[in-house]
Amino acid sequence: MENYTEVTEFLLLGFYELPGLERLLFVAFLLAYLLALSGNLTIVLVIGMEPLLHTPMYFFLCNLSFLDITFTSTILPKLLHICLTGQRNISFAGCVAQMFFFVVCVVAEYCLLAVMAFDRYSAICHPLRYPQLMNLRVCVQMAVASWFFGFLDSTTYVSLLSQYSFCSSNAINHLFCDLKPLLKLSCSGTQSVEFAIQVSGALFGFTPLAFIIITYIFIIATILRIRSKEGKRKAFSTCSSHLTVVIMFFGIILTMYMRPKSAYSIEQDKVFSVLYTLGIPMLNPVIYSLRNNEVKQALEKAKRNLLRKI
Repeated sequence: MENYTEVTEFLLLGFYELPGLERLLFVAFLLAYLLALSGNLTIVLVIGMEPLLHTPMYFFLCNLSFLDITFTSTILPKLLHICLTGQRNISFAGCVAQMFFFVVCVVAEYCLLAVMAFDRYSAICHPLRYPQLMNLRVCVQMAVASWFFGFLDSTTYVSLLSQYSFCSSNAINHLFCDLKPLLKLSCSGTQSVEFAIQVSGALFGFTPLAFIIITYIFIIATILRIRSKEGKRKAFSTCSSHLTVVIMFFGIILTMYMRPKSAYSIEQDKVFSVLYTLGIPMLNPVIYSLRNNEVKQALEKAKRNLLRKI
């Protein structure tokens, strides 16, 4: 067997090709990160404090905001550290942990968006049965299942990666420890993980997307049968925020991972990574607060209560 040195730490190259802009990127990413954290934390607190928002739709929105906080906090602190200090090293354990929680969040968000689509389907297509279909116990079970599938999928990857050796270059030309850039550094056969990625993409990527598309076909068909314009407007308004988030999230993910190899570019991958790890968590609270009158009213009420205390 050839002699080789086992890799014990990696170098996250980040935006190494833009050395003169890393301080500027640090400021931009820090502001966006703070906006994402404050926006999603506000959604969680407002929903928790406002009894009128203690409904299945807002329960899942609260879970989505907490998920976005976890998602962006898995990636951004290390990226900010790299941009500020230029220190790109990350331990093997730290890299695997970052990859683990990244996969957990991606898969959980896939499932949670599908669950939210089912909630809107139940409310619009079966309004009389909605309290039974989406009672508290069912909502909790669906939310827990979303996180469970995320942990299950990620644990599978980690258990497979633990059998591999990393003995080539330790430089990861990416913003974080994503699975595919990590596999390129392995000196072991990666067929098992690549097969797992394909199975995972079918189960936790395309299946939730297909489910969402089917539910919205039924939802739109039901809305079009509503006779009053006000009823149609109200029904569409309850779905528009969720549908906007679905289009953004799945659109970016599918564009990134389903491009032909001839169109592949690591620079484009980095841009897409910023969009779905920072851009979407930052925009989700804005989309739900601007497009939802109940959330806007709750925010105004919370603002008035805060001003009275001051």
